[in-house]
Amino acid sequence: MSKEKQFVKEITPQQEDFSRWYIDVISKAELMSYSPVRGCIVFRPDGYEIWELIQRQLDARFKETGHRNAYFPLFIPESFFQKEKEHVEGFNPELPWVTEAAGEKLEERLAIRPTSETMIGYMYENWIQSYRDLPLLINQWANVVRWEKRTMPFLRTTEFLWQEGHTAHEDEADARKETMLMLETYREFAENVLALPVIVGQKTPSEKFAGAVDTYSIEAMMKDGKAVQAGTSHYLGTNFAQAFDIKFLDRENTQQYVHTTSWGVSTRLIGALIMTHGDDRGLILPPKVAPTQVVMIPIGPPKTREQVIAKVDELFSQLKKAGIRVKVDDRDQSPGWKFNEYEMRGVPIRVELGPRDLENGQVVLVARVDGQKRIVAADNIVEEIEKLLVEVHQRMYDNAKAFLESHLSVVDTLDEMKARLEAERGFVLAGWCGSAACEKQVKDETGATSRNIPFEPKETKHTCLVCGEKAEHTVVFGKSY
Repeated sequence: MSKEKQFVKEITPQQEDFSRWYIDVISKAELMSYSPVRGCIVFRPDGYEIWELIQRQLDARFKETGHRNAYFPLFIPESFFQKEKEHVEGFNPELPWVTEAAGEKLEERLAIRPTSETMIGYMYENWIQSYRDLPLLINQWANVVRWEKRTMPFLRTTEFLWQEGHTAHEDEADARKETMLMLETYREFAENVLALPVIVGQKTPSEKFAGAVDTYSIEAMMKDGKAVQAGTSHYLGTNFAQAFDIKFLDRENTQQYVHTTSWGVSTRLIGALIMTHGDDRGLILPPKVAPTQVVMIPIGPPKTREQVIAKVDELFSQLKKAGIRVKVDDRDQSPGWKFNEYEMRGVPIRVELGPRDLENGQVVLVARVDGQKRIVAADNIVEEIEKLLVEVHQRMYDNAKAFLESHLSVVDTLDEMKARLEAERGFVLAGWCGSAACEKQVKDETGATSRNIPFEPKETKHTCLVCGEKAEHTVVFGKSY
């Protein structure tokens, strides 16, 4: 028993130090390890499998909407970045450069990919000739490098994994339709797969992607009240088309520039789902991305072990055949130790089976999200677990949604915003006149940035929180990772 107590004590409580809690949990649950390279992590199997499950389910959504995968080079010539001035200025502070290879200085420096608009723009100029080549809908799963000053595993690392979609269209209307389609794809995925409620909206000009005409985002709230930008979709207009001379012959036989989009999510989603759902006992993983959805733990004295294990094996086969990710832990450890272990690892459902359960033809199901025990007939285990997995996802979403709504305050003035943020964690909804100076003042005085201009604000504000003039927008502000 003392070992079990000590096991939980090794995780710092969230209220004591949320960042320390996060590091404790992802390390102890063996999702990652620090690498010898500053700002880089090693994805351990459980951590990488979460990403694989995210990737698999997102990729299916991309393909359903007509997108295809390709792969572009990691190294990008410096001259490419000079073609789109706003883009290079936005990324220049984070760019690592290759200047020498095989003992010789390169004629032109090569950037290690921070994003691929420039490389893809160069290729699209070669590939697109006519309106018949459009729309061109391509996605890439890749790694990128950005030399971050502050790092946090999964959320902000020097090298990270992501997908980046890049599409080209005949006109603005079609490109904007694509931009919003992918934003909605991200919202649906966040809520229906990761159980992440998000605020959907448009970024302010100062927060939009470098080189974009308009940027849209989904913003999630962590349990410490900070924001994570969980996905972005950009309408790039003809900015990159003009920079890379991506033209096509339209239906009237006239040369036109294509309209392009880009959109992406990254391994930041792993950090977001951990910080949204976890508690002081460890991870709580959404069932659809949990490497192990169900763990089966046989219980009882050695003399009944053979019969219990035989039943466990039978039920294990049924669950596996039904496509459920299930494992059996029959190691020589106490049941209590195992309960703590799998609660810490966030396994959605635990199945307990002992001699008494065997006699009564039943099993005990325990959901990680609420700890509630449910006794069900062993003969119905597949049906009961499939039903419970759906319930667990919904409970996780509802809990996170309630937290977000209870930590989203509506304010009228900057002083009210400062007092609210000092008193409690969370986001603030306020009016904004559209002035960059007023937006900067909010950041300078509170440390909070505009997250987005929500499509469906909790309330519409009519005056700017800083200057008191007419509000052009109602904006969500928050501190972020």
